[in-house]
Amino acid sequence: MEHPYLRIVAELRRRIAEGELKPGDRVPSTRQLTQDWGVAMATATKALTTLRQEGLVRAVQGVGTVVADAMQTPRRTSDAELSRERIVRVAIEIADSEGLASVSMRRVATELGTATMSLYRHIPGKDELVLMMTDEVFTDEPLPAEPPAGMREQLEYLCRLQWRIFRRHPWLARSLSLTRPQLLRNGLPHTEWSLRALRGLAPKAKLYAYLTLLNFVRGIAVNLEGEAEAERDTGLTPDEWMQTQEPLLGLFLDGGQYPEFAELLRHDIDFELDEVFEFGLQRLLDGLTDLLVPPKR
Repeated sequence: MEHPYLRIVAELRRRIAEGELKPGDRVPSTRQLTQDWGVAMATATKALTTLRQEGLVRAVQGVGTVVADAMQTPRRTSDAELSRERIVRVAIEIADSEGLASVSMRRVATELGTATMSLYRHIPGKDELVLMMTDEVFTDEPLPAEPPAGMREQLEYLCRLQWRIFRRHPWLARSLSLTRPQLLRNGLPHTEWSLRALRGLAPKAKLYAYLTLLNFVRGIAVNLEGEAEAERDTGLTPDEWMQTQEPLLGLFLDGGQYPEFAELLRHDIDFELDEVFEFGLQRLLDGLTDLLVPPKR
């Protein structure tokens, strides 16, 4: 009996060969394949991995898996070319385009065109790989040698820089832990920057202020990967998805039990995570400014 993943491969291969899916077109995501074919996530992943090995599809950051150009050939990496840095960077590319769940030692090896066991000579396993990925992305935007003047300006600069990093790597927020923090060599300068800006607070207040700011940025960013996955799977933007929910909302609101919510919806306010981030950041900085500089009596 033919394995289900081979049937998926055959169907997608046919659609590519017959031009139904053209170079650059998105192919169904692993989640979509599980829904359409009634298979497990591992089966869907294996199907897409097979197509990548054949050079028919490729991963694109922020988009997902797309049909590859006909002239493109899969990359090949010799053992001599393989390094920890290269493995980590390829893993980051996969996570950026398809989410952290798509990262595995086998998948990274496939992208590099090498044997899975070759990776273990450089990195012990997936847990260590994710930790290295998390540390590496903090090098994307180095902190300046000289911070801006003023506590508020320094914290605002740091939070905006971190938000840009989270934006670039939507999986990052879920890989960081507040209660069991990882020791990240490239993340420590961020910690030092924040604690230096909060000089003047008692040690406990300083720690809590630092964690509150960090978790605010991380908390907003937790939504990024889920939204990217939803948009890849459904093809709908957040606004388009909300439009599909209007009939259901009407059932809840027509009875008049939630007048404030109904009034808010009538204003048709655009919802943007960047604006939520900016609004919350300014309110937090207002509070920390008052904490560090008590009002005059």
